[in-house]
Amino acid sequence: MRPFSLTSHTTWNMRPIYFFFNIILKYQLYTVGLPLLIAELRALQNSLIFIFKLNKILNAQELQSEKKGNKIHDEHLFIVTHQAYELWFKQILWEMDSVRVIFQNGHVRDERNMLKVITRMNRISMILKLLVEQFSVLETMTALDFFDFRYYLSPASGFQSLQFRLLENKIGVPQSLRVPYNRRHYRDNFKGQDYELLLKSEQEPTLLQLVEAWLERTPGLDAEGFDFWGQFEVNVLKGLEEEFALVQAKPESEEKDDDLSEFQKQKDVLLSLFDEKRHEHLLSKGDRRLSYKALKGALMIYFYREEPRFQVPFQLLTSLMDIDVLMTKWRYNHVCMVHRMIGSKAGTGGSSGYQYLRSTVSDRYKVFVDLFNLSTFLVPRHWIPKMNPTIHKFLYTAEYCDSSYFSSDDSD
Repeated sequence: MRPFSLTSHTTWNMRPIYFFFNIILKYQLYTVGLPLLIAELRALQNSLIFIFKLNKILNAQELQSEKKGNKIHDEHLFIVTHQAYELWFKQILWEMDSVRVIFQNGHVRDERNMLKVITRMNRISMILKLLVEQFSVLETMTALDFFDFRYYLSPASGFQSLQFRLLENKIGVPQSLRVPYNRRHYRDNFKGQDYELLLKSEQEPTLLQLVEAWLERTPGLDAEGFDFWGQFEVNVLKGLEEEFALVQAKPESEEKDDDLSEFQKQKDVLLSLFDEKRHEHLLSKGDRRLSYKALKGALMIYFYREEPRFQVPFQLLTSLMDIDVLMTKWRYNHVCMVHRMIGSKAGTGGSSGYQYLRSTVSDRYKVFVDLFNLSTFLVPRHWIPKMNPTIHKFLYTAEYCDSSYFSSDDSD
């Protein structure tokens, strides 16, 4: 028996049958398989990989050491950590911009919108807490591990983080108080579109300015109404007189001298609060950031924080201080890590490295420093002006206006 072969007579005669079945198979694949293939492609497009662009993100780690033919293991950790920082900076800017829009459009006049502001500010705080802790991951790398690939990073520098500079501008870091970088204005270290974005952010209303305008509208400040400031000044003067009388009544002793000295210090501090010219002088020097009227509003919210109308505003002031604290902690952790990794060497971008970073950990970069200083002016509770029933009812009821209230959809 001859072996089966395509060249055999029998096989040749069966070719029409093969051809027929081939047509049927292709038809089935087209009518049944193609829709399935299309469905699978659509499912793939709706998968996390496509929605979150994971392929781009997970393949965005290019080791400079590997490109130079000397792959260093820990460079991968360094890259991933900094990419994670930048992604979180982007989210912080997203939240910050939305809050600024709410203030700019006047929606905060309807106090129902303040919950949205508080929620987003607290979200920023939670992200910053995460970023502060993230340094501990980088610190699993030793100075020698970093030294192995540091050369390949030059002339890149952490200062080149555009998003962090934008965050500083939008929150309200004063341009006049910035520490020069490489003896140049910080913006001069950026070019092209990045430079324009920074310039634009400097010209936009900062969160500090928007909060300042909001504080100036604090109900109860007007002299025609409750006149909180006028009554508060009267109470402080009266309280100081009573305290001085108590100290003077003590028998002569070293303890009395100490008490008189402490009283005089307290008196000078409290009376300075009512000196508007002194406030303006401190404002011009950069030692204070809020206007005199805004400072009055902040102090009023601080004193009456238990009143229903001031509870949410007090939470906002607290969240603003939280952000300042966390930004300072982030800078401090950055300084400590850089000092550990490179000592007193110059940075890869040409800066003085540790010395430059250390100079940024100060009140000059703390935006809401005036809110921290409110505790300087604490007084006994009975010095705080009492409210009559009419004013108490006024401060018990939140202000709302349907024209300025918006839903979650409207806010975006």
